[in-house]
Amino acid sequence: MRQVQKVEIIISSLEINEVSEILDKVQVSGYTLIKNASGKGERGITYNDLDREFSNSYFMTVCTNEQQLEQLVKMITPLLKKVGGVFLVTEANWLVH
Repeated sequence: MRQVQKVEIIISSLEINEVSEILDKVQVSGYTLIKNASGKGERGITYNDLDREFSNSYFMTVCTNEQQLEQLVKMITPLLKKVGGVFLVTEANWLVH
């Protein structure tokens, strides 16, 4: 097993390309993207009833070292300040096979 930092990002679907570009620049090993994510937050329940452009998307990836995570945080913070969203980091173990 390898220790990694699991990163989860929930952001407007309008920002998919920008987040993907940031992840590519940071050179994460890959990511999972789930479009049209729904959920409940401070503003109540969010639905995808106005087309995909107004929904949220969920990214999940891992950073394999602290330097990579710091670079990701530095690059994504301006976007999150501009458009909002959620950015979570948790310790995880990656089963390398």
